[in-house]
Amino acid sequence: MNSVNTVLNFTHHQAGHCESGATSNLFGFYGHELSEPMAFGIGNGLYFSYIPFLKVQYAPMISFRNLPNVVFKRSAGYLGVDATVIKKFKDPDAAMLALDRNLEKGIPTGMQVGCFNLTFFPPEYRMHYNMHNIVCFGKEGDNYLISDTVMETPQHLSYEDLKRVRYAKGPFAPNGKMYWINSIPQTLDLKSAIRKGIKKTVYEMTGIPFPLVGVKGLRFMARDLKKWPKKHGNEKASFYLGQILRMNEDFGTGGAGFRFIYGAFLKESGTFLHNDELLEASDLMGKTANQWRAFTYVGARNCRNRSKPEEDYGMLGEQLLEIADMEEKVYQKIAKIKL
Repeated sequence: MNSVNTVLNFTHHQAGHCESGATSNLFGFYGHELSEPMAFGIGNGLYFSYIPFLKVQYAPMISFRNLPNVVFKRSAGYLGVDATVIKKFKDPDAAMLALDRNLEKGIPTGMQVGCFNLTFFPPEYRMHYNMHNIVCFGKEGDNYLISDTVMETPQHLSYEDLKRVRYAKGPFAPNGKMYWINSIPQTLDLKSAIRKGIKKTVYEMTGIPFPLVGVKGLRFMARDLKKWPKKHGNEKASFYLGQILRMNEDFGTGGAGFRFIYGAFLKESGTFLHNDELLEASDLMGKTANQWRAFTYVGARNCRNRSKPEEDYGMLGEQLLEIADMEEKVYQKIAKIKL
């Protein structure tokens, strides 16, 4: 174990989404105030996929976010920042040594971790979810200083506890992944980055020719959901619906939360670029987010057997189809905007 002792002058801010929050905080360390919505939008945090043949926690795989490290990597790339994203280390001790070396050099370092063994998390937050992000910005003895944007203040993790969460097992196992900024330009070309980020999100949500991704995937899930009670029985259907609701509300802010963040990105971009069309698109995305919240409300009532007769799986499927239509209109609108 390396006995490095150092504390960097790192400012911790809470955020709605772990990776975009970590990205924003890392940029802030280097003197660039990149807001969380801007990091999320430029870095293509908005995403959707439904993989019914892949089971996570015994239910179909549903994701409202992009793959781990995408937000940081694309934000840095689109903004012309020299950054490193290490995919994995085979040896956990080598991964910890690499982190210590970064701290010795004064480099705050982002990491992908599993949530279940994060000792500072309340019990209700501890779930087998391996796409969480934290930033390490110091070490005192055996304790690492951690910025986790879920928490109000910085936290501590011991050497063994940090190594354990960096090598959590299961789907999307982090395998010691870490990322950091090497150097950053004095001025960032925000306009170009916004344009690239919007173009990529539009493509990923509407242009990928695969039926389980983007709005196509959302419509596929909506049609599938309608069949669940007859296909799987009420108990399993309710369990699957609960998985959608957990992914929608609990896993990194999910459906509605991500739409609110993306709406904030469109609003900030519209204000920065003096573009009224982006401001209009921001308002439309906010209305879409509200529909996601309405879906969650009806879905939760259904899971608790408190729903009205008409609030069945057919109605829930129709709500999702309506949401898909609303989202598609937003992406079609921003695709036509000349930036």
